[in-house]
Amino acid sequence: MKYGNYLSERKLQLPEEWQQVFIDYEGLKNFIKEHIAPACLKPTLANQQSWPTPNAAASPIIGGSFTPAATKEDLNAFSAVIASRLTVIQIKVPEFLTQLDQQVADVSNFTTTQTRKIYEDYGAFQGSQIGLGLVSTTGSNGDSNGTAAAATSTTETSEDSLETLLQSVLKLERYIFLNYTGIVKIIKKMDRHAGLGISEAYLGRVWKLPFARAEQLSSLKKELMEKLSGVLTKISTIGAQQDAAIGRSSEAPFSPLALNFKADSPVMMWRPTALKSTEKTWFPPGPLLPHQRVLISMSGPHGTDIIGTLLACAAKYQCAVDDFSFARLYHNVTFAILITIKNDDMDIFKDLAAAAKRWDATLTFDILDSLKKDPHFGNYVPGSLEDAPYEGRLKYTATVLCQHGLTSAFLSDWTKLLLENKISVEKMVRLNEGQLSCADYKLSIPSNLSMDKFREALFQLSADHGTDVALQPYDVFRKHKRLVVFDMDSTLIQQEVIDEIARHAGVMEKVSEITEAAMNGEIDFKESLKRRVALLKGTPVAVLDTVREQLTFTEDALYLCKALKKIGFKLAVISGGFMPLALHVKNVLGLDYAFANQLKVSPDGLYLTGETVGPIVSGERKAELLEVIAQAESVTLDQVIAVGDGANDLWMLAKAGLGIAFNAKPRVQQKARARINQKSLKYVLYLLGYEDAEIRQLANS
Repeated sequence: MKYGNYLSERKLQLPEEWQQVFIDYEGLKNFIKEHIAPACLKPTLANQQSWPTPNAAASPIIGGSFTPAATKEDLNAFSAVIASRLTVIQIKVPEFLTQLDQQVADVSNFTTTQTRKIYEDYGAFQGSQIGLGLVSTTGSNGDSNGTAAAATSTTETSEDSLETLLQSVLKLERYIFLNYTGIVKIIKKMDRHAGLGISEAYLGRVWKLPFARAEQLSSLKKELMEKLSGVLTKISTIGAQQDAAIGRSSEAPFSPLALNFKADSPVMMWRPTALKSTEKTWFPPGPLLPHQRVLISMSGPHGTDIIGTLLACAAKYQCAVDDFSFARLYHNVTFAILITIKNDDMDIFKDLAAAAKRWDATLTFDILDSLKKDPHFGNYVPGSLEDAPYEGRLKYTATVLCQHGLTSAFLSDWTKLLLENKISVEKMVRLNEGQLSCADYKLSIPSNLSMDKFREALFQLSADHGTDVALQPYDVFRKHKRLVVFDMDSTLIQQEVIDEIARHAGVMEKVSEITEAAMNGEIDFKESLKRRVALLKGTPVAVLDTVREQLTFTEDALYLCKALKKIGFKLAVISGGFMPLALHVKNVLGLDYAFANQLKVSPDGLYLTGETVGPIVSGERKAELLEVIAQAESVTLDQVIAVGDGANDLWMLAKAGLGIAFNAKPRVQQKARARINQKSLKYVLYLLGYEDAEIRQLANS
């Protein structure tokens, strides 16, 4: 909710008479928009008045020169614009200040009048106190009871009067607070739109007014609370005497700390409850205190000093720190703190303004409604300051990566896609060092967004820019995966092993055609394997050793596996290839499991028969084996990562919490939830949120 709407909403909760004397925030804002903003002196002028350009036919670089007349005319035009705007500012800003001054004076006078009324009521109350709490315990039982009853009645009447007075003070405090924040907001808005810097000086004048400091009101509030404490203590004492007089047990006398308080009642009421006494000193219940939530942010070049000064102010005025957030951009930092004001001393804002000036910082604050939890009513405060201020949203992380660097064109189109789908960016973190090539986004996504359609748009965006976007839920499992299952061919290694065997068998071309069709999902994997293996009949078993020596591991495969093992991952290879080669990959990379097809050999063990032994490791079988390994390691499927490139990997990619299509076939990329189309397997670590420095530490430790 915009501040103007918030102010109007809170204003309507005050008496109608009070609403007539109030800062006209919307009216002043419209005045700024209509008369001052068009004459703004900010650097936007540079976009409206271009600098003179060289004569195309006579450039100084090739022997020409600038046209003197054009330069003079351009400069004159710019000067004229400045003069025109200054004239408007000279007239309209004083008009604005005159309006604001009058409204400030009206509010100040009204506050003084209301304060005087409260003091008059308080004086009348003090003059009418008769024997408050004086209870006689002498005489007959009847006299004792009668006296106690009369005293109780008088005391309770006094309590009601004191309470009414205190509520009047609290209401007037609220009125002052709303108007003062309205003044701060509107003068700063005028500063921004005029291109001036007079808000600090103006607020210094306002602060000298009695209404802004409200010292008399603060003193009266303190005195009323102290007197109310005494009244409640006397009620407790009288109640105990009455109980004793009629023979009731005094095991659980009234405690002033045990108050049933209705914060949402039009008239705040206390109702005593019989509870065991714990303390004699009365302390005002929470709802009586201001409990105003304020979001304060300070931006400037002095990082730790800014943090220190904000926290020092919070401590000095005994504010509760509800949340904070910090961001650094080279020398400049922004520190935001969400506090709850727990006392009536508004000097905190004066101290904050002085601190901002001392540290050459920009100070902003927003008044938040601590009683409203509905995000559509009042200023909704999320669980964390880093979260977008919307409720009922889905949290996702998107990792964008390109080994050649993230281009401005991609970043622009990516942001446009987010805007089109009403997706809010909550956090952006660069993951790699050197040229910007990998970044992590925390996103707040509307719950009614069609994720299937959004993923289709992401796929098209990735294809257009050659940049991957991996979308996954932002939850505890993101960085707490525990098992990675890899395909082998074209994933952990760069070859397709059956093609390499076929090369030595002289049937390379035929096998490759079947392999390609299988990987694209054009024919059933089991059928394709059966056809390809049949073509290998009679091939010497020794060919497997030759192929093993010629295997080329994918870039950073060992680096990735070493890093994952350091943080306790279990690793497995599940391949539609063949067991001897899968075991070799397992041993080289330090994997924990290896599953693959087993080739049948002749009785003498020298030749391949063109058949397989045991269950075929098809796509469905891969998913089954993934689940078996997860169960054996006591790992949930949300903690499993699957990496593969072929159509027969789709089952295990869907089964795992994070399925990654690595340099995969188009059909696989369209269906997979995450894609990596880069040379290195190291990018898997980026999808887990690790930065370069962390990855190096894992790999080198």
